[in-house]
Amino acid sequence: MIKNRIAVNILFGVNGFLFANYTARLPHIQSLYGMDTGDIGVSLLIMAIGALIAMPFTGWLIVKNSSRRIASIAGLIFCSLIPLIGAMPNGLFLNLLFLVMGLTTGMMDVAMNAQAIAVEKAYRRPIMSSFHAVFSAGMMFGAGSGVLFIYLGLNLIPHLAVVSIFALTLVLWAVSHLVNDGNEGHQTAHTPFSLPKASLVGVGLIAFCCMLGEGAMANWSTLYMLNIANANASFAPLGLVAFSSAMMLARIFGDRVRKQLGDRNLLIGNSILAGSGLGMLLLFPHPVVVLIGFFLVGLGLSVIVPIAYSTAGNMPDLPASVGIGMVTTIGYSGLLLGPPIIGFLAEWQNMQIALSFTLLLFVLMIGLSFRFKSVY
Repeated sequence: MIKNRIAVNILFGVNGFLFANYTARLPHIQSLYGMDTGDIGVSLLIMAIGALIAMPFTGWLIVKNSSRRIASIAGLIFCSLIPLIGAMPNGLFLNLLFLVMGLTTGMMDVAMNAQAIAVEKAYRRPIMSSFHAVFSAGMMFGAGSGVLFIYLGLNLIPHLAVVSIFALTLVLWAVSHLVNDGNEGHQTAHTPFSLPKASLVGVGLIAFCCMLGEGAMANWSTLYMLNIANANASFAPLGLVAFSSAMMLARIFGDRVRKQLGDRNLLIGNSILAGSGLGMLLLFPHPVVVLIGFFLVGLGLSVIVPIAYSTAGNMPDLPASVGIGMVTTIGYSGLLLGPPIIGFLAEWQNMQIALSFTLLLFVLMIGLSFRFKSVY
């Protein structure tokens, strides 16, 4: 199981690494294609639509084909698409690319989490947080490499080509060491699209609030640092570094803390911490204060999604991939719809007002956490 766990970790790490690299270059992408904040919001919305089209069906595809096959195909395609972000002839073709990227990343997210559940069940203890810690580590190193390439003055295409080749090399090794879960298709028959079970809706809404916050921090932290906190161009991406590094550090110890405190108590405390950090950076938009605020938000959101996925993957009488597909569809709609919504609100008012919408959802997440029923 060691190689299985390493292989799944690679998928999580690569996903976060590539995501942070291209989001760190959003200001450059905006300039390259002559887009304003609303245009970037439309592009991110199109990616969200692609992912949301793919996610409800991915659980069914996994039941028929195995999460190993779906994760391998989606991971390789996703890595190959990244360099094309800087090579499109115009904004229309960029949006078409983002649609395809949304389809592939949606499939990859469901499949790699189904793989993580398979490994977790083999270990017979909660380890989901550790996989998401690797995702956060990938985001941290991806944001750091983005800062480095910006500092070195490297153009967008060679930057994304270098990180894509690196990611592809890792994924090519990982695909031959993923968990062979082909027998899941014999458990029960499912239609290509299934509505979430009532017991999973609350879990999905918690994931939605959390992941909308994650998407807002990941996609808009750099622009918030630049335009609201008035940080310089080389300092601004450190907001994403602070957020992703806090996520990684907290997730490293998340499984151990889950066993000690219980999922419900951890959800409540972390939701309050995330709301406090976001409130601080909205009220006091100084670069250093905002940096600390992003760090606190990262700490708070760190273990919420791993707990939600563990719960979804351990539902009785439901294949893990189907349960994860249901919760992922609800949750990732927050991650992927959140950034364009924030963009539209920022274009209409300003970034502080836009992120205040995220703060309201964090308050909702606190209320939902009090009603949560633990698996571990």
